[in-house]
Amino acid sequence: MANVKITLVRSLNSCKKNQIATAQSLGLRKIGSETIQPDNAQTQGKIKVISHLVKVTEA
Repeated sequence: MANVKITLVRSLNSCKKNQIATAQSLGLRKIGSETIQPDNAQTQGKIKVISHLVKVTEA
């Protein structure tokens, strides 16, 4: 199964509560924090919610 590396590149300040919760569920807390997640439907849905805040690359 493929993995994706997700990096938080923008601040969570002044974001909606569901966007903050989504970022935290992925393990993203501060700008520059990275996490490696499996590339599945659940992860892609979370990425879509916060796509303007993160950078996604293949891991």
